[in-house]
Amino acid sequence: MSVEDRREAREKANGTFTSEDQETRRRETLPVDPYTGEELAPRPQPGYYPGYDTLSQQAYWDEATRNVVLDRVHNVPPIRFFTGDEIPFMQAVVDCIIPQDDRTKDKRIPVLNYVDRRLYINEIDGYRFESMPPDQEAFRLGIRGIEAIAQHMYQRRFIDLGRHEQETVLKTLHDGKPPAGDDIWKRMSVHHFWMLLVQDCAEAYYAHPWAWDEIGFGGPAYPRGYMRLEHGQPEPWEAEEVRYAWEPPRDSPSSEYEPLIGGTGDHSVQTPGQSGTH
Repeated sequence: MSVEDRREAREKANGTFTSEDQETRRRETLPVDPYTGEELAPRPQPGYYPGYDTLSQQAYWDEATRNVVLDRVHNVPPIRFFTGDEIPFMQAVVDCIIPQDDRTKDKRIPVLNYVDRRLYINEIDGYRFESMPPDQEAFRLGIRGIEAIAQHMYQRRFIDLGRHEQETVLKTLHDGKPPAGDDIWKRMSVHHFWMLLVQDCAEAYYAHPWAWDEIGFGGPAYPRGYMRLEHGQPEPWEAEEVRYAWEPPRDSPSSEYEPLIGGTGDHSVQTPGQSGTH
């Protein structure tokens, strides 16, 4: 049973969950057809490459690569770093950062499990910003900080908020203006925590072959290699792009784009890719 299912079961048992609530949550999280205004039903494989299957090419990979990729699908690591209430809390955070409501439940990538694995084995980049504690401590502080913001803004726990409210809470981190948890943000940079959180989620998602199917990525290039390196043409084993129209869920701030606070040259808050890197 997913975290969302467990929450619904608990609320039903307490008499606080109705079919109206379920419909509201569904409409809060599904992408929308811009022409009809209707929600787009979840798909086993969202994206612009219908029917594409990166794993169908595994015979062309070397054994070590094949084993690594297949392991991501068949051997999902258990959650061992986060404990107790941290688990549904972090699942809700991850669901806001990398929404997978457009995927059927059996094809959702276990992003939280891979974020948890990195923290459990303490796999690090080999450096950290001077304004940040070690990653394990940063996440535990971040959980407290996000919870403080939710209580300040809505007087409820983050896990009990609707998706739009949760996204609004997290957007205060993106904006660098958390309205609560001052004691937390004095101990670590809100900008760098947000970057760490998003980077971990994105890396876990796009390391998975189901995400490769979604973006039409041809998979590992070794030992076969790629032939068509110009003009965006697909390789013979890749799929042609087939676009469809969609918009973000209603009232979602995810359609807004705002660079993180910090001008050109302010490397203390810039994200990689904003005005170049060194």
